[in-house]
Amino acid sequence: MTDFTIASFNVKNLIGADQEYYRFQSYTPEEYAWKKDWLSDQLLTMDADIVGFQEVFEEGALSDVVDETTQRARELNNVVIPDKTKRYRKRAIFRRLASDGYAGAEIAFAPNAADGGTPGKRRPGVAILSRHPILETEIIQDLPEPLVIDFPALRGMGGDGGRYTLERVSRPILKARIQVGSEVITVFNCHLKSKLGEFITPESDDFPPEADLTHYDPVARALGGLRAALRRMAEAYVLRRAIVAEIKAGRCVIAMGDFNDGENAVSSEIVSGEHPFKNYAWMLRHDATHGGDRYSREEDKQIRGDVEAVKLYSAEKLFVRKSLRDMVFTAAFGGNFESIDQIYLSRHFHPENPNRIGEMTYFSVLNDHLTDGSHPEAPYNKLASDHGQIVAHMSLAHDDR
Repeated sequence: MTDFTIASFNVKNLIGADQEYYRFQSYTPEEYAWKKDWLSDQLLTMDADIVGFQEVFEEGALSDVVDETTQRARELNNVVIPDKTKRYRKRAIFRRLASDGYAGAEIAFAPNAADGGTPGKRRPGVAILSRHPILETEIIQDLPEPLVIDFPALRGMGGDGGRYTLERVSRPILKARIQVGSEVITVFNCHLKSKLGEFITPESDDFPPEADLTHYDPVARALGGLRAALRRMAEAYVLRRAIVAEIKAGRCVIAMGDFNDGENAVSSEIVSGEHPFKNYAWMLRHDATHGGDRYSREEDKQIRGDVEAVKLYSAEKLFVRKSLRDMVFTAAFGGNFESIDQIYLSRHFHPENPNRIGEMTYFSVLNDHLTDGSHPEAPYNKLASDHGQIVAHMSLAHDDR
């Protein structure tokens, strides 16, 4: 048996002091110290073996947080772990209380291809921290070939339905193959396009008209929301394509990150895959020649097997079903509490799969720090993360399969 934990952590604009990341936004040395202190405490509390980070502008700033966490783990161990003179030092509780920090751990950083380093116009990347060996990594952002999404013409209309082209995802997708025990797990860490509207700035202006809220244009702002949603769903497809390729190559997959949508949103369902029907034998065949031409029972079994083989399962949802809890949330905005950070598991980890290589035993969420933003000067709103952190506790059963 090999136990490990894997987590997702949106650190909210992690960059060093006195650097303008977005327009007029930067941290003083004192603010950066506060942020590093808070992030280190969270990371120590999580104590996860593999962590996917989002909104990282600089690898050096992340390394500062990791090093501080390791130092705090050592100091904590000196206080809470009994020395060899204590008869009770071998009790199981002390194995649980001990933390190794991240001495010797590896960091894989994926900078944003759109980040030119210009003050006020920085763009964040993502990273993976792992106590287990990272065998290889790949950054998916600038697509080798543009993704051209064709739309069919509506029924009764000639010509085609137009197309949407994507050449770059807004933030990198980091793929890493990680050795955990005797298994190699492909981990994807992503940060899909947010719900913030995308507006076009005319050549003669300094800002898009929709940004001027004193001349509020609800229709134009709705169009900006449409652009953002279309981009997010196209990015979800790019991630899904990479996930399916790994699964079909015989590899187990864990995909995590900030999906900027709830689990049941279209973009999230693109990533996780279709949910199979319980029975396809009642469905009219794709090539039906009469009204009773349905799929056979053998075909029903095959179809469900094909769909389930490449589907991902929400760790949160598996835990909620197992624990009888009724809700988990990782973000609070505009009075809405929802889960937009997820950890998805391939069928290799599903508890009902007889050929599973392991399964999730527990799921943790750290969200007590989340506020609704009603106090504009609250330090948490600027310096702490505006996301909850999620941790999946996994157990691999190598020889029990």
